[in-house]
Amino acid sequence: MTLRSAASFALLASIALAACSSVQPDPGTPGRNAATAGACNAGPVAWAVGQQAEQDVMARVWRESGAGLIRPIGPGQVVTRDFRPDRVNVEIDANNTITRITCG
Repeated sequence: MTLRSAASFALLASIALAACSSVQPDPGTPGRNAATAGACNAGPVAWAVGQQAEQDVMARVWRESGAGLIRPIGPGQVVTRDFRPDRVNVEIDANNTITRITCG
């Protein structure tokens, strides 16, 4: 194997591994309800109800809610009932309109 092909292989392997990773917010101090960074607050994003769930709107909801995770929920979609204080849930109707935003 030449040096060039070895470098190419290493680059491709790094990209493949990076695609499988995810970044989660700091879990915070044990005993607290949620970390300061990543704790969801649905109040500041109430403006999004009635908006189209387009990429820029969803990105703004995720950013302004302070949540570490965003979960779009389509009509009739089955979701887990686990509570995640770092997750913002965005309910979307069949017309791609945001109908409700909650944390958990």
